Amino acid sequence: MKHLLSFSLLATVALSLSACHTIKGVGQDVSAAGHDVSKAANKVEQKINN
Repeated sequence: MKHLLSFSLLATVALSLSACHTIKGVGQDVSAAGHDVSKAANKVEQKINN
């Protein structure tokens, strides 16, 4: 019984850590997309002003 509980706890910790990396990666992807949209908007604004 102790082995099953230990294994379950270890599996939960491992999954939690991998989920953190996944969420961090998604956040970075969304941030990069936001920067690209911002750059494109700035270029369009410059073209309109010139």
